[in-house]
Amino acid sequence: MPHGHDLLISEAIRAELGAPVLVRRLDSSPRSDVSLVEFDGAPAIVKHITGGPDAADRFHNEVTALRLAGQVRPSPVAALLAADPAARVLVLEHLQRGSPAEVRWSVEYAVALARLHSAPIAGLPPYRGAAPDDIDAFLSLAQRLDVPVPASAAAELRAVLARLDGDAAGSLLHGDPCPDNAVLTDDGIRFVDLEGAQRGPAMVELAYLRIGFPTCWCVTALPPAQVTAAEAAYHDTRRSLGHPATGGDLTDACVSWLIQGDALVQRAARRGIDHWAALTRGDWKWGTATARERLLHRLDVVATMTAGHAQLSGVAALTDAMRSLVRQRWPRLSTLPMARNNPLTLGD
Repeated sequence: MPHGHDLLISEAIRAELGAPVLVRRLDSSPRSDVSLVEFDGAPAIVKHITGGPDAADRFHNEVTALRLAGQVRPSPVAALLAADPAARVLVLEHLQRGSPAEVRWSVEYAVALARLHSAPIAGLPPYRGAAPDDIDAFLSLAQRLDVPVPASAAAELRAVLARLDGDAAGSLLHGDPCPDNAVLTDDGIRFVDLEGAQRGPAMVELAYLRIGFPTCWCVTALPPAQVTAAEAAYHDTRRSLGHPATGGDLTDACVSWLIQGDALVQRAARRGIDHWAALTRGDWKWGTATARERLLHRLDVVATMTAGHAQLSGVAALTDAMRSLVRQRWPRLSTLPMARNNPLTLGD
C-alpha cells in the first residue's frame, strides 16, 4: 500500500491524526483531488481543492459550512477532522454507506436538507442565483421560438428574483446538493462537497425534488407521491429544529431554476455564455438528459405550478405556450428518467 507523502498533508495534520497511508484515489470534480487515506489505520477522506482563481474561496466556503453544519444534531454533513488553509487540504470523516433498499431516499434527502438549512450561516457568501440577465436571455429564447411574450412576464420574473433576494440571509445552502453529494448512511443522509456553500433562500434547494436536481449530471424526475412525502418531511424537520416557518416560495424557486441558462451545463462551463441562444442552434447531452429535455421538464413543472397563480399569470401563459412549442418543434425529446428511489440507481 503506498504511503501518503504525495498528499500534501502537513506535519500538523500528521501530528494530530497519525501517519497517512494512501488507500486509493477517488473520482472527483476537475477542481479537486480526493483520496481515501488511512491515518494510523483509521480511514478518512483527504480532499485537496485545486484549480481556478476561486480555489481559496471554495476552500473557505467548504470549511466554514462543514463547521457550521456540524453544530446541528444529527449532523447533515461529514465531520471535518482537520484542515490546512495553506495547502487547501481538508481531512473528512469517511462515511460508511447504508442500505438504500431499506429507506425512502427522497424523504431521507429532504430531512438532511432541512437539517443543513437550519445551521448557522455566519461567514458564508450570499446566494448567487438567477439574475436580470437570465430573464432577458430566457425571454429572448421565447422570441426565437416564436412564442408571444405576455406583457406582464418580464415584471413578474423580476418580482420573483426580488422575493428570493428578500430571503437572501435565510439558510445555509449546500450550493450543489446533488444525489452524488448525498451519502446515504445507516444514520441518514450526510452531505459532502460543500465548496459552493452559501447563505440564501432555502426553497431554491428544496426545489431540487420537483425541478429535477438542476445542477446535477444525474437530472431525474421523482414520482409525485415521493415529492409530496419528502416536502412534508422537510417542513416537519424544520419545525422540529425550531424553524416554525420556512421562508420563500417554492414556485418562485422553480421559476428561478427554469430561467437559469447555466443550469443546462456542468459547473466548468457556467457563467458568461448565453446557453439559451445555443439551445436553439443545437442540443447537447449532459449526464442523464439533453439540454432541451431539461428545459422541457422545467417548463412542465413551472407551467403546472403557476397555473392560476395570481402573481404569475404572465409566466403561466408563457411557460404553457413554450412547452407546447418545444414538444412540437422537437418531437423526439424524451422525458427525464424516473427514479423510484435513489436517482443514482435509476429504476430501483
